[in-house]
Amino acid sequence: MTSEQFPPIRRLCPDDLGRCVALSVDRGWSPERAKWALLLECSEAFGVDAPDEARPGLAGAVVLTRWGPDLASVGMMLVATRYGGRGLGRALMEHVLDAAGGATVTLFATDMGRPLYEKLGFVPVRRSVSFTGTFRPSRPGRPSQVGQVGQVGTSVGSGAIRPATDADLPSILTADRAAFGADRGPVLTRLAGLAEHLAVLETAQGIGGYAAAWRNLPSSAIVGPLVAPDPEAAKGLITDLAGRTPGPIRLDLDPDRPELPGWAHAHGLEPVSRTTVMARGELAERGAPDRLYTPISIALA
Repeated sequence: MTSEQFPPIRRLCPDDLGRCVALSVDRGWSPERAKWALLLECSEAFGVDAPDEARPGLAGAVVLTRWGPDLASVGMMLVATRYGGRGLGRALMEHVLDAAGGATVTLFATDMGRPLYEKLGFVPVRRSVSFTGTFRPSRPGRPSQVGQVGQVGTSVGSGAIRPATDADLPSILTADRAAFGADRGPVLTRLAGLAEHLAVLETAQGIGGYAAAWRNLPSSAIVGPLVAPDPEAAKGLITDLAGRTPGPIRLDLDPDRPELPGWAHAHGLEPVSRTTVMARGELAERGAPDRLYTPISIALA
């Protein structure tokens, strides 16, 4: 069976949530129900229905998220195991790139997916490592520059960390746009509603950074996005959220930036998977990338 023998690629909607989850499980991924729900609501998801009526569901899917007219990200590119090697993955990628128009497109690539992306014109930009585990705070009596875990109003060099309120959302979006260099407002507004905890860094000039902890899986929470003016503020935000979030946490970090990977490992988080951030098109410098410490998700480069 070739890609021409599959049903046409169609736009997915929130009603396809169960089929998307089943596709993830089929590929040996975690169900990631919360992530799929977020993407189906805020992004453009495309899929192909399985041609075998005896085994209904999705044969494949891919998601496009736009960050304004000239930048977008691709994620959740999956083909059901039984339909692998038949050109469907390439067909989905070509479809989503056509949908992106002339925008620069970024993605997180696994080693398995990278050869296809290279054939489609993507080039490596940086590396990413996922650190996961139960966060261990600094031992009592040991000097710490980020205060005690979970302490409301924890002071760091550039301000104080506290739980966010609904009134903080406009300032959070402003700080995020200044750092990211494009508007992530629709996704972040929805994420703020499902996040287990949201913390902000309040400075004399206003909200200078923030971080969210949201539970994509019942067993662990993602800390992302994380925007901060400096590494100590980033550590403080992580420490605060970890102290208020039961169970393991996950951080997706650039291993070539020295500030957080070693610190995360020293606090109990282990590197568990590696991906490569890739881009297709001109990746113009924008925002303040040194303030971006973790992404929303590796489905949203």
